[in-house]
Amino acid sequence: MAGERDFYDILGVPRNASQDDIQRAYRRLAREYHPDVNHDPGAEERFKEASEAYDVLSDPQTRRRYDAFGRDFRQVPEDVDPDTWARSRAGAGAGGTRRTAGFGSAGGRPGYQAGGDVDLDDLLGGLFGGRGRGRGWGPIPGADQEAELELTIEEAYRGGQRSVTLTGPGGQRSFDVTIPAGVTDGQRIRLAGQGGRGSDGARPGDLYFIVRIAPHPRYRLDGRDLHTELRLAPWEAALGTTVAVDTPGGEAKVKVPAGTSSGGRLRLRGRGLPNPRGKAGDLFAEPRIMVPPHPSSAERKLFEELAAESDFDPRRPQ
Repeated sequence: MAGERDFYDILGVPRNASQDDIQRAYRRLAREYHPDVNHDPGAEERFKEASEAYDVLSDPQTRRRYDAFGRDFRQVPEDVDPDTWARSRAGAGAGGTRRTAGFGSAGGRPGYQAGGDVDLDDLLGGLFGGRGRGRGWGPIPGADQEAELELTIEEAYRGGQRSVTLTGPGGQRSFDVTIPAGVTDGQRIRLAGQGGRGSDGARPGDLYFIVRIAPHPRYRLDGRDLHTELRLAPWEAALGTTVAVDTPGGEAKVKVPAGTSSGGRLRLRGRGLPNPRGKAGDLFAEPRIMVPPHPSSAERKLFEELAAESDFDPRRPQ
């Protein structure tokens, strides 16, 4: 979770920024601070901050609630208007503040521990010597809670249902989580009313699953863009060819131009993670020239003939 910094400040955009400005700012920060490319201390936290800010501000409805209620927007009932909320907050004082409890990681796997429900009535009674109930505090909404949900790139691509079990001091709790297609690392999935219990009949908090995309043996994720290695034989790279490439959405064909070298990128537009609110990411196939590890006599002879015939010098500036 980010601290108390303003989401607009985190993305470095003004409050009247357009949706395109917000998306560009997030992609810039994601490229700079993603843990796969930036190993500096604090980079991961900056990436999480940017992801949370983008998740809120990229949705027009959520952005309107954030503009009206600030960071309290998740705790405010849908039918409350900003003026009513401001008056209720002023009257509640410190006792109106909702707390957030963390569950840790989730996914139904053994070894992941989670915090139990937070009963704020009991909590306030312990803190103030039993003065939490009936002494002016009034009903207090339940605490929002969080847990991490690890997904593969394929699961993030296609979305679907996942059964998740959280283990805590109060025992196990199981949830059916709907994963939106195209969910990104750091995005929050909300289960309304599944957080901590409220006091004096107040509504419960929400449970948020924080998405974490697991490392993948074939793909590297950058925002919604995917990168994958494309292995080519020397003659394929020199003469050009068409190669089948595996993508999370199925096989695709990539045209390799003649004269392709390692270190370049071949783009397959729209083959990255889908985006329910905009443009899908791209998939970048990155050529890597491979040679036979144990060439046959005929292959060696052909390579020797090529070496004798060609005046190409790969070390000469092009």
